[in-house]
Amino acid sequence: MAAEHAGEYKDLVVFLAAAGVLVPIFSRFKVSPVLGFLAAGVLLGPDGLGRFADVAPWVEWLTITDRADMAVLAELGVAFLLFMIGLELSWGRLKTMRRMVFGLGVAQILACTAALSALFLLLGQTLDTALVAGMALALSSTAIVLPVLAERNRMGAGAGRATFSILLAQDLAVAPLLITVTVLAALSATAEGGLHPAAIGTALLTLGPAALGVGLIVILGRLVLRPLFRSVARAPGRELFLAAALLIVVGGGVAAQAAGLSMGLGAIAGLLLAETEYRREVELAIEPFKGLLLGVFFVSVGIGLDLDAVFAEPLRILSLALGLVVIKAAVIFTLARVAGLKSRQALETALVLGPAGEFAFVILSAGVAEGVASPAFIQSVLVSATLTMFAIPLLAGIGARITRRPRRLENEDEVEQAPELTPPESTVLIVGFGRVGQLVAEMLKAHDQSYIAIDSNSRAVTAARRKGEPVYYGDAANPEMLKLCGVDGIRALVITMDAPGKVDEVVGVIRTLREDLIIIARARDDRHAERLYALGVTDAVPETIEASLQLAENTLVDLGVPMGLVLASVHERRDAFRKSFQAAMPEARRRPARALRARAPE
Repeated sequence: MAAEHAGEYKDLVVFLAAAGVLVPIFSRFKVSPVLGFLAAGVLLGPDGLGRFADVAPWVEWLTITDRADMAVLAELGVAFLLFMIGLELSWGRLKTMRRMVFGLGVAQILACTAALSALFLLLGQTLDTALVAGMALALSSTAIVLPVLAERNRMGAGAGRATFSILLAQDLAVAPLLITVTVLAALSATAEGGLHPAAIGTALLTLGPAALGVGLIVILGRLVLRPLFRSVARAPGRELFLAAALLIVVGGGVAAQAAGLSMGLGAIAGLLLAETEYRREVELAIEPFKGLLLGVFFVSVGIGLDLDAVFAEPLRILSLALGLVVIKAAVIFTLARVAGLKSRQALETALVLGPAGEFAFVILSAGVAEGVASPAFIQSVLVSATLTMFAIPLLAGIGARITRRPRRLENEDEVEQAPELTPPESTVLIVGFGRVGQLVAEMLKAHDQSYIAIDSNSRAVTAARRKGEPVYYGDAANPEMLKLCGVDGIRALVITMDAPGKVDEVVGVIRTLREDLIIIARARDDRHAERLYALGVTDAVPETIEASLQLAENTLVDLGVPMGLVLASVHERRDAFRKSFQAAMPEARRRPARALRARAPE
């Protein structure tokens, strides 16, 4: 009995072993983790080590045998990825991207479908089979392309933004394409190939539940998400926040499936969350799950590669794979140039989007199930599509090399970042948005300095968001949170928290991330200020001393001492205090601090 129960978890153990042992080995040889998971899938699948199970039964314990369970986890991985994509969007940003998403993206789907369908017709396939295969292969792999581009820091470049827009259009098109397959089945559902209006009507009625499902997700999301996370954020411990984040990801995907849509359209929930102050914290909560479940997806793709089919007809399979990539890349390159991308950007976009995607398997399987696609031909297409997905990391590397320029010739495309992913260099990051933080923000606005803020008090964050302030809920002592808020691009960081220990912690974390950043921190008293200078702040502002100086200034002015003399003496005394505090700062930090202060604008 115990052995039977152990067998139920065998595939999970094998996958975790691949993630913890095989993939790190590939990484040592500078092989992309994505490619590592794909290779692990081939190795651990029935066409890899599984071939030897008959000769050595113990080998079965080293292979993954239950594809169905892996497929469920893989689908969750894609749902997590698309949810993260939704988090990086907002309704405003989606509106600004509409030309790329609904222009270039839709044009790519239509043009690639037409070109590939024409190819399959020339190969002797029926119109129905050619259309189903063309629609399926017109899509690219969101699950592989985006992690590969992120790994190479290409998401902020022009090619990365164009790729993201096209992939988003493709993900939105999955449901309409599946409905189209159903309509094709209805059109060919007579012996004479005549039209069946009732069948077509039934197929089109599937649009009703789909539209209703999307509407419910949007409405419930707007009504429920912010109150839910506000309540959870006030509870002690991070476990409840994590549970709520997982509920939204999985629940949104299940709701989309129940409406007859792809589970990936649960990304709409991410899009709704992108408008809230909890966006960054949710990203941190689900990031580990996304990476692990995407690994399951990549392994499942590797398992699905039928090596017997490749070896049986290598020329046919490889020719189909090469033809797919070349035709799609040519179409996408042309459309990208028409859309205004430079030649190198268009070529990089075409290379990474040329291979097939994960939703091709869904559409092709639906075509076979509906009886509108030839099973034998579709099997060959599936194997070819899988091979092209293996080539994505290589093609992405080629694209990155093509677009790489010498430093002196670097243009804005190579350095420009998406505005919501990385704030511009002029941005100030305020840690703590209580009364002090709000006053700092008001002064920054008065002098046309942009800023964003982080606070761990959900009530303060909610109140600030209602006023339209760019404040996010989260822990500033978490380096990943700071990175998500753009710490790599900001010019200055202001810490206003009234918690000396927490201020020290944030300064320590910041200095591990950036040695060159201007840091102005609120200090409790002179001893705390000395400690902060020792930790490496550019300026520390002790409350007790500032209050004393303000009291002295007001007293002297009220006594009739000229304002100019009073201000001069206050500044002189403040500088004296600063010099005494800085004596606690190591000389190695003191020189950079002076340089930063000297470079700071007046």
